[in-house]
Amino acid sequence: MIYSDKDLKKAIKEGIFSFKEKIQEEQIEPASIDLKLSNIIKVFNFTQHKFIDIKKKEDVVHMMQTITIDNKNGFVLHPGKFVLASTKEYISLSNKVAARVEGKSSLARLGILVHTAGFVDPGFEGTLTLEISNQSELPVILYPDMYICQIAIEELTSPCKDSYKDRKKSLYSKSKGPKEANISNLFKKK
Repeated sequence: MIYSDKDLKKAIKEGIFSFKEKIQEEQIEPASIDLKLSNIIKVFNFTQHKFIDIKKKEDVVHMMQTITIDNKNGFVLHPGKFVLASTKEYISLSNKVAARVEGKSSLARLGILVHTAGFVDPGFEGTLTLEISNQSELPVILYPDMYICQIAIEELTSPCKDSYKDRKKSLYSKSKGPKEANISNLFKKK
């Protein structure tokens, strides 16, 4: 079951989920909440690295460059390029709900695809890392504080036993800003 606008407001008051950088009334849609783009992005430094070998536990952190987006000029995302960004809002989900993240349709119609793993586990706490790419033939300027994605909150049939923050293998708990890939869980452990 997805929360409606009325239920979203009630659940926020009850602390079922919360936001640091308090959300405004205008961010609540009929069945989702619009979230804003932070001012930090990360880009691959492709001039220094020829490829990423996911079988080698290379430190992806060193393959990326962090850029602070200027509020006035924004960040030009060129065609075919990819960046990691994050939401301005820091979210906390209880063990009673999960969230689904979707890009804004207005951006998709410009060729800007905003993706995250799509699913946010119960108990997650942090900013949401967003994978953003430009599929159009024209550069598009992104600005901090623009609405970049929306989340829908889904109620679980019962509270989960082991929430994201309680699991030892949770890789991105309490993250702030765009978080690089942690590839340690892509292969079966020996």
